[in-house]
Amino acid sequence: MSQEQQTQQDGFESVESALSRTELFIEENKSIISYAIIGIVVLVAAYFGFQRFVSEPRNNEAASTMYVAEQYFQKDSFNLALNGDGNNYGFLDVIDNYGGTKAGKLAQYYAGISYMYLGQYEEAIAHLKKFNAKDIVLSSIAKGAMGDAYVELGNIEKGASCYEAAAANSDNKLTAPLYLYKAAVAYEKAGKNSKALSLYKKIKADYAESTEARQVEKSIEKLSK
Repeated sequence: MSQEQQTQQDGFESVESALSRTELFIEENKSIISYAIIGIVVLVAAYFGFQRFVSEPRNNEAASTMYVAEQYFQKDSFNLALNGDGNNYGFLDVIDNYGGTKAGKLAQYYAGISYMYLGQYEEAIAHLKKFNAKDIVLSSIAKGAMGDAYVELGNIEKGASCYEAAAANSDNKLTAPLYLYKAAVAYEKAGKNSKALSLYKKIKADYAESTEARQVEKSIEKLSK
């Protein structure tokens, strides 16, 4: 037998040995393996069952409950939107009773924006921090609103950081230059002129067609001296 044939034969024997060991392991542990498979199936079934029969109905209930609060929000009746009218839940009630649902999480956003309009900036930040969403538009607005709240509280640099996060979260030609501009203005107000200048230049270079790009020339000229 040649060296090559011997190598192939050794390889076949190794594979056969490995298969035999695997078969032996399965045979010796088939009960455990069966229980493990059954356990996985049960967990998967329980998850989808929970989503269909518990989570989705509860979320629908929360969304229905929040409807009146949303109407108050649209009418700028922010106190009623937050606290309810005695017959219908406000956003705070929805958060307390349905906090884990999609509607409950959205109520955090509404509550934060409502507090912003009421001038209660610390409360606004507290709720907006808890708002997490895959919706890029809403999550960007939330980050931008947090920036506004921090600026109003005098924490200018923190506000600027939130504006930058809002711009990065939704990098488009409409909102990104807006939030970058607000960040640059905030940094300039905080005395961080080099940081402000870099953002003004970024707006001019990356968003030349935006309204903000037409406003940055004087700022760039002033800070470049």
